[in-house]
Amino acid sequence: MNIGIFTDTYFPQVSGVATSIKTLRDQLEKQGNQVYIFTTTDPHVEKNVYERNVFRFQSIPFVSFTDRRIAVRGLFQAYQIAKELNLDVVHTQTEFSMGWIGKFVARNLEIPCLHTYHTMYEDYLHYVANGKILKPVHVKQGTLAFCYHLTGVVAPSDRVLTTLTDYGVKTPIRVIPTGVNLHQYEQPDTANLRRHLGYDPDTPVILSLSRLAYEKNIKASIAALPRVLAQVPNAQLLIVGDGPAKEDLEAQAKDAGLDDHVTFTGEINNDEVFRYYHMANVFLSSSDSESQGLTYIEALAAGTKIVVMTSPYTDELLSSRTLGVTFTTEDELVENVVDYLLHGDDEQDPDLLARKLAEISADTFGQHILEFYQDAQASYEQSHEDTPDFSD
Repeated sequence: MNIGIFTDTYFPQVSGVATSIKTLRDQLEKQGNQVYIFTTTDPHVEKNVYERNVFRFQSIPFVSFTDRRIAVRGLFQAYQIAKELNLDVVHTQTEFSMGWIGKFVARNLEIPCLHTYHTMYEDYLHYVANGKILKPVHVKQGTLAFCYHLTGVVAPSDRVLTTLTDYGVKTPIRVIPTGVNLHQYEQPDTANLRRHLGYDPDTPVILSLSRLAYEKNIKASIAALPRVLAQVPNAQLLIVGDGPAKEDLEAQAKDAGLDDHVTFTGEINNDEVFRYYHMANVFLSSSDSESQGLTYIEALAAGTKIVVMTSPYTDELLSSRTLGVTFTTEDELVENVVDYLLHGDDEQDPDLLARKLAEISADTFGQHILEFYQDAQASYEQSHEDTPDFSD
C-alpha cells in the first residue's frame, strides 16, 4: 500500500505528534508498505538536503506557536507528487495547512482520507490573545469543518473520542493509541547518564519530560517539591525538554531556593529519551491537557512508576498501583511520589506489566492503523459504487 502522511509537524521538530508519526511510519514500512511524508519546511533542515520519502513545502512560523510551522503554498505540487506516487490512502495529522492539502489531494485522487485528532485545542486557546478571540465554540466549528468528508478518524484515547462525539462528528471513529517501540526500551546502562547529571547511583530522581509549555502545568510539580524534600531530603527533580515556559520555570525554582534540587536539561535527542526514563525512580506529570500522553506510555515501557494528574484516560491506563497512580490534589501528589521514591521497588507485577506493554506496543499500533486503512478502502469503494452516475 502507498500511504501519504500529511503533517505540519515532523522531525527535527520535537513533539508527541512527530514521535507518533515516526513510529507509525516505521511500523507501516516494517509491514511492507511505502510511506511518504508531506510536511513543512524547517529552518533546521537545509534546503535540498535529501530525506528519504519526505516532501517539504514552503512554510512560515505559526502564530503564537513560533516553533511550529504552517505551509503557505504547495497545494497543486502536493497533488502532482501524490499522483505520481500512486497513493492508495491519505492520512492527515493536522487540522491546519498540510491537513487541508491532504484532504484536497485525497478528494482529487478519489482515495480514502483518514485523520488522527492529536490535540485538545480547548486547552490551548490562551495562546491566542490570552483566550480573548478564540472560544471553545470556534474549536467545535473548526473540528466539524475539517472532519467533514473524511473516511475515518483515529482518536488516540477515549477522551478524544468523547470530545469528537460531543462536537457532533459523524465520521467513523476508532480509538487507536499511539504505540511505543518496546525494543528501544530494553534496560540500558544508565550509570554514565547519572554521573553526567551529577547524581549518585542511589539518588532518588523524579522525572518530568515534556515540552515546557504552560498547559503542561510543570509549575505545580516544582511547587510540590519542598514537601517531597521534607520526607526525602536528597530527592532530585529532573526537567527534560524545552519550550516557552522554560524561563518562568527556572525562575520559579530559583525563587523557591530549589537550585540544588532541580535540573533543567533543555531539549535532548529523541533517540536518547529512553535512557532518562530508565534512570528515574518515578515519572511525574501535573498536566491536565493530554489527549493521550505519549510520555506516560513511554514511562510504562521503561518500567518506571508513574504519578500523573487524574483524567478518564490516565485512570484507565493506570489500572494498578504496580504501574502508577493518578492524583487530584497536591497532597496526593506528594504522598504518592514519596511512596514510590521510598518503596517503589516493593510493588512489582511482571505479568500485568507484560499485558499492558502488549497493548501499547508499536507493533499493535501499526497493525490497528493498517486494518483501519484497509477497512476505509473497502468502505470508500462501496460508497462510490452505491453513488448513481448521472454523467450521461
